[in-house]
Amino acid sequence: MTSDGRRPASCSGGAGSVSGRSPQGAERTTAALSGPGHRSAPEETPRRAPGPTEATATAPAPAEARPGQGPLEGLRVLDLATLFAGPLAATLLGDFGAEVVKVEHPGRPDPSRGHGPAKDGIGLWWKLLGRNKRTMTLDLSTPGGRDTLLRLAATADVVIENFRPGTLEKWGLGWPELSAANPRLVLARVTAFGQYGPYAHRPGFGTLAEAMSGFASITGEPEGPPTLPPFGLADSIAALTCAYAVMTALAGRDRTGHGQVVDLAIVEPILTVLGPHPLWYDQLGYVQPRTGNRSANNAPRNTYRSADGRWLAVSASAQSIAERVVRLVGRPELIAEPWFATGAGRARHADVLDDAVGGWIARHKAEEVVAAFEDAEAAVAQVYDVRDVMADPQFAALDTVTEVEDPELGPLRMQNILFRLSETPGGIRWAGRPHGADTDEVLTELGLTGSEITALRTEGAL
Repeated sequence: MTSDGRRPASCSGGAGSVSGRSPQGAERTTAALSGPGHRSAPEETPRRAPGPTEATATAPAPAEARPGQGPLEGLRVLDLATLFAGPLAATLLGDFGAEVVKVEHPGRPDPSRGHGPAKDGIGLWWKLLGRNKRTMTLDLSTPGGRDTLLRLAATADVVIENFRPGTLEKWGLGWPELSAANPRLVLARVTAFGQYGPYAHRPGFGTLAEAMSGFASITGEPEGPPTLPPFGLADSIAALTCAYAVMTALAGRDRTGHGQVVDLAIVEPILTVLGPHPLWYDQLGYVQPRTGNRSANNAPRNTYRSADGRWLAVSASAQSIAERVVRLVGRPELIAEPWFATGAGRARHADVLDDAVGGWIARHKAEEVVAAFEDAEAAVAQVYDVRDVMADPQFAALDTVTEVEDPELGPLRMQNILFRLSETPGGIRWAGRPHGADTDEVLTELGLTGSEITALRTEGAL
C-alpha cells in the first residue's frame, strides 16, 4: 500500500479493471472476454492481485475463477430503470457475470449520472451504479424505439424497469408484447407502491417508503422529529430484494419453461427488514417508540465518546456480553441486580448502564477502549466516517473497497462486489461508461445494418 493507504495501481491503459473475490479476499485477474460464446464488451485490463494466490500477467486465472465469467455468465439483462433500486439490482447481477445493457433515453440520461459530487464534469455515483454495464440510447416512445426494444427483449433473459404503472403499456411494450417476443423473459417491475392498488399511480421515491414503512417513525431521539436516512436506504434494500426476486423467477423458469413478471413495491422490503412490528401491533397493540441510539430490547446499547473525542458504539444483545462489559468498566455488582438478567430489564435501566459504560469510556482513548473490549471479548466498534473505512485493515484484508481503472478518470476506488464465492467469484470489469457509448455495437450485434441504425437516429429513436 502507498503511504496514504491506497493500493498501488499496477495496470496501464485499457478501459477497466477487474477484481474478483476469493474467500481470503484475493483478487483474480482476467483478460477481456472474447471469442465464440461471448458478446463483445468494453476492453478489460487485468490488474495485479495481492496475496498468496496472485496470478501472473501472462497466466490468466482458471476459467471458473475469472470475474468476467461469474456464475451468471450467459444471462442477459436489459436495464431500463433509473434512480436507484432497479439500476442497482442490475448492477448486482452484472457483478456476478451477467451481461447488462443499460438503455437510456437519448436526451434524458439516468439522473444518477448527475447526482452527488462530480469530477471533471463526470458524476461519480454513476461510476459505481453503472459498472459492468454497456450503455446504449433508445427512445421507447418512438415506433423505432419500441420495435428495437422488442428485438432486444427477444435476446434477453431479464428486463428491469421502474416506469409508473401503465407507461410501458402506453408504448406498446407491456407484458403481453414482451412475453410474445420472448416467452422465457422475466420482467422485473420496480415501483414505489406496486402495480395495483389505490396508490399505484402515485409518483414515489425511496424517501416515501422510508416514511410509510414505519422506519422514520422509530428513528431519532424520543423528543425529536422522525428521522430520514441521508442516503437511499429503501432503494438499496429494494435493489437487493429485486436481484433475489429475479433469480427466484429465473429458477421458476427453469422448472416451467416460461418467464413471469416480478412486481416489487419499494415500500415492502424495508417494512420486512424492520422486523415484527406488524405482529407486535396485531397481537399486543404495541407501537415501538423512538429511542435514539438505545434499544427497547437490551442494554447497554448506545454510542459513547472517548477521552480523545472519538465516538464508539457498544452493543450487549447477549447476556454474556452484557456481563463482560460491566465487569470491564468496573461495575460487576450490577450483575447481581434482578433486572440485569434479561435484555428488557437492562433496557429499563439504561440510564444506570449508560452512566457506567459511558463514564468509563470517557476516561480512556478510543484505541484503549477497543483494545480493552477485545481482550474482554465484548462488542465495540468505533463510529467510522468514510476516511476510517478507507484506512481500516479489516476492510483492506477483505478488499471491501477495491480499485478499478477507468479510462475517463483513471484509478477509482469503490465498493467491491457484495460477497465472496470460492469458485466463481465474479468481479468489477469496468466502471460506469459514458451515455450511449455502446449503442452502435449493441445494435450491430442485434443484426441491424448501418443504414437501419442511421434511420433510427434520424427518427430520434437513438
